Amino acid sequence: MPPVPFSQACENNKAPILEAISQAFSSSNLVLEIGTGTGQHAVYFAQALPHLTWQTSDQACYLDGINAQLKQARSQGMPNTNPIANIQNPLNLDVTRPWPFFSGKGEIDGIFTANTLHIMAKEMVEAFFVGVGKHLRTQGNLCIYGPFNYQGNYTSESNAGFDTWLAQQDPRSAIRDIEWIIQLAEAQGLRLIRDHSMPANNRLLHFVKS
Repeated sequence: MPPVPFSQACENNKAPILEAISQAFSSSNLVLEIGTGTGQHAVYFAQALPHLTWQTSDQACYLDGINAQLKQARSQGMPNTNPIANIQNPLNLDVTRPWPFFSGKGEIDGIFTANTLHIMAKEMVEAFFVGVGKHLRTQGNLCIYGPFNYQGNYTSESNAGFDTWLAQQDPRSAIRDIEWIIQLAEAQGLRLIRDHSMPANNRLLHFVKS
């Protein structure tokens, strides 16, 4: 088993994110997380939201780390208990390919993703929203966490510096304009109902599929 991955940023932002998604997913039964990453958010949110099932997913190269995170979390339970009985092992999901999840039958009533859209290339962001439109049930909730630009402007100097760093790592990556994100969402029948201010100049966008 590989070492358990860790992100300090996930530790720093998990509580504020939980506060927002607790409202958005209060009536959800099945939430699909796109880009589970280290798995820290998944473990924390699943434990805090026992009324729903949390389905993890990511690209193939991250699955071993997520499984290590889940194995560690499960081993920390008391005898004969499972602290995260409502979390599912990760699916291999590439947003640009058919999503391997329930064949599009509409069981998913929640989708969550954090710090992914600025890493994805533009065509991947477009594919993400097409997938959401296909798989998210009507009246389902989509929550997206991360940095966004407004009217083409950065919301802080730190975000401007971060965007420069992103371009140096991969010229296809960039902080996205919220107007473009809303346009992509609306094309899939999604309506923005809340734009939460979050720590470290991030946002949490809450969409509902109508």
